Amino acid sequence: MTKLEISRGAGRGAAGLLMLLVACAAARAGEPPAKVALTGGRIIPVVGEEIAKGTLLIEHGKITAIGEKVELPHDAMEVDVSGKVLMPGLINAHDWQGLDVPNENADVAPYLDVYDAIDPSRLFFENSLRDGVTAIHIIQANNCVIGGVTRVVRPIGLDVDEMTIKPRVGIKMSTTPKGGFDRMLQMAMLRETFLELGDYLERLAEQRYEEEQKKAKKDVDVGPAEARKLGKELVRPEDYDDMHANLVELTGGRLDAWIYAGAAMDVGPAIKIAKDNGLLDRCVLVLGPDSFKAVAELKAAGRPVVLDSTLDFRERDALTGELAETFVPKVIHDAGLTFALLPNPDASLAERYQTYQAARCVREGIPRAKALEAITLNPAKMLGLGDAMGSLEAGKTANITVYSGDPLDFNSWVELVYIDGILAYDRAKDVRIRRLFQPPGADEKPDEKKEGAKDEKAPAADETKPGDKPKEESKPEVDAPAPPKPEEKTPPGEDEKKDKPKEQDRTSRGDRDGGNRKKDATRSGGGSDA
Repeated sequence: MTKLEISRGAGRGAAGLLMLLVACAAARAGEPPAKVALTGGRIIPVVGEEIAKGTLLIEHGKITAIGEKVELPHDAMEVDVSGKVLMPGLINAHDWQGLDVPNENADVAPYLDVYDAIDPSRLFFENSLRDGVTAIHIIQANNCVIGGVTRVVRPIGLDVDEMTIKPRVGIKMSTTPKGGFDRMLQMAMLRETFLELGDYLERLAEQRYEEEQKKAKKDVDVGPAEARKLGKELVRPEDYDDMHANLVELTGGRLDAWIYAGAAMDVGPAIKIAKDNGLLDRCVLVLGPDSFKAVAELKAAGRPVVLDSTLDFRERDALTGELAETFVPKVIHDAGLTFALLPNPDASLAERYQTYQAARCVREGIPRAKALEAITLNPAKMLGLGDAMGSLEAGKTANITVYSGDPLDFNSWVELVYIDGILAYDRAKDVRIRRLFQPPGADEKPDEKKEGAKDEKAPAADETKPGDKPKEESKPEVDAPAPPKPEEKTPPGEDEKKDKPKEQDRTSRGDRDGGNRKKDATRSGGGSDA
């Protein structure tokens, strides 16, 4: 897969959403530095103790050394990050925003793959990179029975293949009723889908046994049950149809189950569905706001959970009327469960940042190390990428976010982002941020003039400068009013107007200019020709 690089100057000629895409295209022309050393910064590796002032060495996209004293190769490109803070790139464990729609109309659609609906040009990916996110699990939303196959991508790339980190992660399921369903219908469809899968596999096995017997010119001399048993070993991957192929991968342990339980009463059915179909060991539970109430069942299952982006659950007591508030991550942490935090895409305030979500956990009594793991290492493990990312360790992929200060301090911001050891984002060259903070008109060149503007230095042809001699002859204006006829009686006051030719000239010019302005307005204002 092609590695990408956004140089520090790549964003200068880009505009808007094309900023990242143009930079990606420019990166194809050359290879990134083979060795990069980030020196002088505070390092938060997530695993192990922090390093107050250290060096992180990257070679060919991998972290090869990290510590207070690291011997730098002579050919390494050194980047001074003194006063900055380095930590692993953030991982978004569950998000549909890279897709064109959250869910499909089909209730059971395991034949789908999010690959077909990811749009690399979406502003969502640009904002994710700007926020320090280096990996995103693109998955369908929760309004489904069984959804399609999910994928982990980088927030940068010209096409989906270039963005992809892990192509086939899992299949989305839900025990919470989708729109128009009740819980009985939701659960009935889930059970029916897996029962039908079992019947399909038995029929396929029997068919394959009969086909092989015919090829060998032998008779089928066993009963259906024995034929199915013997035929299981003969079934090939290409024998599965599209409707069942991914479900076979799921039940065979080659895809994970990501099951949404949007309410406490949906947690038990989710765990049961996973157990009954051999999915529990490869299951991640995606919880709703009040699912923490089933914490005993969650603890017994021992599976990792993805928490809802709304961390506070408020509920009014039906008898007393008192409003009780629960900080959900604290309940999950106290139960000893592994959890991941999500950004809130609908929030206009700080909740849209994962670092803020983690900072809230620390404020509510969760250890800082656990809060940092919830936005880095824990999501990596849930996605089967714990050996490759989620922490700063030798041998792991160099996905690194450089902050201006402590990442859990809301006054800090992302300065640099490295993906696969390549500079993918530089705040100093961020086109949107530069335009956001520059004064109005600062991007216009001094010699640029607006269309139709007059040159102030050049006087108008019919204007008289002080001290100039009056013109002996003045040709009448083309559109000036005609003089009165000799036989007509001059109206009162007309002689006074004749004594003021300059005023008449100005009036004529004003009429002419006004007419021109009306014509221009018609052309630019979206008239019938627009």
